Amino acid sequence: MQQLLAPINQFLGCETPQRWIDFAKAPEQLTALLIDHCNCELKAAQTAMMMIRKYAIDKNSAQVLLAWAKPYEDLVYNQDRDVKAFLGRDIKKNDITSELVASNVMPNSEDLMAKMVRLIKEEFHHFEQVLQIMTSRGISYSNMRAGRYAKSLISHVRTHEPLTMIDKLIVGAFIEARSCERFAKLAPHLDDELAKFYVSLLRSEARHFQDYLVLAQEIAGKDIDERVAFFREQEAALILSDDTEFRFHSGIPAS
Repeated sequence: MQQLLAPINQFLGCETPQRWIDFAKAPEQLTALLIDHCNCELKAAQTAMMMIRKYAIDKNSAQVLLAWAKPYEDLVYNQDRDVKAFLGRDIKKNDITSELVASNVMPNSEDLMAKMVRLIKEEFHHFEQVLQIMTSRGISYSNMRAGRYAKSLISHVRTHEPLTMIDKLIVGAFIEARSCERFAKLAPHLDDELAKFYVSLLRSEARHFQDYLVLAQEIAGKDIDERVAFFREQEAALILSDDTEFRFHSGIPAS
């Protein structure tokens, strides 16, 4: 675990404050923690899908991608949801790499497509795992308004290409890195099932962070340290400041 976390901790601008951990580990916060975690997994998959639809695949492939996401989005956005049926459905295929055709929008479309499809597959699987844990504990899935974290980071993304894409990839790296760090911080304070689950997520989340950074560097074609440092400062400020809403990526719970 420490080998996985070393580059994460070096990349992030701060550790999660103890006050957040103390609040998040309280039994009465478990429902909110799991629901928001579940939503974060789906949002991560949707973000990766938007990236490859815009930058890496042709129009026919985009339709294949949307069909892959449909059962997940139907569950989340349909108020008359059937979680049991969703979890019990026959998943014929959860890897559509062979059906996608890279576009010529950018020279590294193939690499972007491959890395993001693997990420989507894993995030969908994590979404289902969290949902299964919730169901086994009698916690109903519900829509929860997103906190300020991701929206605040995205607000700093530059508005012309390829800088927009580079910034989005850097933001993705910070979101994945913070997720990984918080899994590790929370695991010792949770029951055995959740602790083992959160530790099991570390490896894939750590790779997601690296994939985003590698892609950003490839697309930039030059050093991105200055831009990474900028977002490191923004991300740390969100984590270290008071937050009125408790979420998986929120700041310090306000008194």
